[in-house]
Amino acid sequence: MAEKSKKSSAVLHIATPFIVAAIAFGGLMAAVVKPSDKLKVYLNIAFMDELKTDPENASSGLIIRDNQIKEEHSGETSDTGEVIRPKFGEMYAVIKCSSLSLDVPVYWGSDVELFERGACQSSGSVLAGENGNSVISAHEDTYFAELSKLKVGDTVTINTNYGYFTYKVKECVTFTKDNNKYVVSTKDNRLTMYTCKKDVLGRSDERIGVICELIEKKFYVGAEGGGAE
Repeated sequence: MAEKSKKSSAVLHIATPFIVAAIAFGGLMAAVVKPSDKLKVYLNIAFMDELKTDPENASSGLIIRDNQIKEEHSGETSDTGEVIRPKFGEMYAVIKCSSLSLDVPVYWGSDVELFERGACQSSGSVLAGENGNSVISAHEDTYFAELSKLKVGDTVTINTNYGYFTYKVKECVTFTKDNNKYVVSTKDNRLTMYTCKKDVLGRSDERIGVICELIEKKFYVGAEGGGAE
């Protein structure tokens, strides 16, 4: 009986460190779940360019809405107002830059089909007119083919059906696809545009982009949402 008790005690002694480690690991996982949830909407931004060439990532049942975006407005505007939240797959804006003759539709969300139609804004970033970082990506060989030609001081405008917003290029950047430094949430109001760096040997892991600061926002007074439901 004593021998059996000794064996049980020995087993418990051996198992105790593993039990303690399992409890500690569980506590650690619980601690990191919340920060992980907070960051996950931004982590996909740095990788969303993978959607451009991988048909397996295409959304099933995607509904694309090509809205008519108001690009000229003669009515009253205000420095403050409400944004109109689009649905995934909906064209909600047009991005323009006169120095590049850039005039590109912007779709809400990232998907293979949407990248074929224009630029895509990650649904993990803020809409034009909201406080924070609006992150927009497009193909390097089509819609953002001349993005690298933008210079500090150039202006970029985003037109929507609830207002138009003007940005000035503040910084030209390069980064790797797994670096989310420029695409996370920010306290300042900015526009981040990026695309893949061209590589004749195949897909590049480098990205080129521009960081633009918001210099003017004009909301349409009495806007009813245009094409949004």
